[in-house]
Amino acid sequence: MSARPPAAQPTAPYLEAVTAYGFRGSMRFHVPGHKGGEGADPGLRTALGDRALLLDVPLDIEGIDVGPSPTPYERAEALAAKAYGAERTWFLTNGATQGNHALCLALASQGTRVLLQRNSHASLIDGLVLSGGSPSFVAPIYDDELGMAHGVTPDALRDALVRAPEARAVFITSPTYYGMAADVEACAEVAHRADAPLIVDNAWGSHFGFHNKLPQSPLRLGADAMIASTHKIVGSLTQSAMLLVAYGSRVDTDAVGRAVRLVRSTSPSSLLMASLDAARRQLALHGEALLDRTIEAAARAREAIVAVPGCSVLGEDFVGRPGIAGWDPLRIVIDVRGTGCTGYEVAAALRASYDIYVELATHATLVLVLGLGQPVEALERLAHDFAETVKRISRAGERPPITRPPLSLEHETVVSPREAFLGRSEAVPVQQAIGRISCESIAGYPPGVPSLLPGERVTGEVVAYLRELTAAGARLHGAADPTFATVRVLAEGA
Repeated sequence: MSARPPAAQPTAPYLEAVTAYGFRGSMRFHVPGHKGGEGADPGLRTALGDRALLLDVPLDIEGIDVGPSPTPYERAEALAAKAYGAERTWFLTNGATQGNHALCLALASQGTRVLLQRNSHASLIDGLVLSGGSPSFVAPIYDDELGMAHGVTPDALRDALVRAPEARAVFITSPTYYGMAADVEACAEVAHRADAPLIVDNAWGSHFGFHNKLPQSPLRLGADAMIASTHKIVGSLTQSAMLLVAYGSRVDTDAVGRAVRLVRSTSPSSLLMASLDAARRQLALHGEALLDRTIEAAARAREAIVAVPGCSVLGEDFVGRPGIAGWDPLRIVIDVRGTGCTGYEVAAALRASYDIYVELATHATLVLVLGLGQPVEALERLAHDFAETVKRISRAGERPPITRPPLSLEHETVVSPREAFLGRSEAVPVQQAIGRISCESIAGYPPGVPSLLPGERVTGEVVAYLRELTAAGARLHGAADPTFATVRVLAEGA
């Protein structure tokens, strides 16, 4: 069921305090140097508008984040915690990345073993580089035909914890980029039986729990902490997010708070934080109604897309498959293999013909991400424009799977991510890197499963797989050399 807005949710204390200061005409003898916009470049003033620049204020302004406690800033974070059913929430101005870094610092100190889903966000590996923690991995379910990873199953998690009984925390991802949610409740039970907290990267599900047609929030399913990229769907500004810790969590909130302070800027953007406060208010008060309208419009768009020859839509019928306990109707995932074209080709044609940009194109699919209050007219136009595009470019035949499943690759961890990343490295031709220790984190998108991480040995199989991906049109996320002609490895004798 959807969450009921608790008392005080109609207020946005931080936004209101920043607005009151920004518009009352105070004389500003403090940073930033544009002085509320008057000293800014005219082009920037035209692009952003004076009102945005007036609200761009620094920390330590009396009545915003300084003064009697609770300050407007403290009240804003507390309201976000109540809306999500969390004990504590931190506003993040460097995205979910900042939250993952903080969680690694709090939970995976030097030498501490943690268990990560193999296709976790790259920022978790970066967080281990910062903290010195050591990862073990659990593989998600992989769909060979569509070339996409789903969630981790409770059984796979249980087996992975048997192999790594010293793991002090478990990190999983739910939902996936494609909107498929894992069985978080069962995974939490498995992690807790091993006396480990469960952390859920819920970056793509910050709206979960606010409508009865959506999966429940991970915190209400037993997760100890979660990341919410509110900018992705809920509507805060890009680069803003939240880190939330559950009531009765196995996570030490004081340790997380110290880590958040360590990895945040001393000059966080008031615009980003005000957008978090406002997005929380809209989600808590009007999220159910906005989601209702968007979900209904998305259902009509799906029906129209399914009627296009050669196309199908992934959705609710996937629920119940291994690794999928729920799905997000705010994702439209289109299987285009029957058109004889790749997703890359369809995406390029949509851009060229109708100026339509999708979130993700893969060899087999297109992924469209909808917002909390998605404009319905745009969805209605999409169905027509998509049908016309496919009619024009489709050809006989069906595209085959792009390559072997990435989860079949063998990985040998030789040193910790921190040792590999900070060690003396050199770039060598890829073929000469075989047998050496990687200093890079490289994942092909799609499918987004890391094929190589810092500290792992480079194998001929991994090299062949990554070459296959690049030949198929995938990009290599994290690679220092996107052409994959060279790779950084630990220098000999390092």
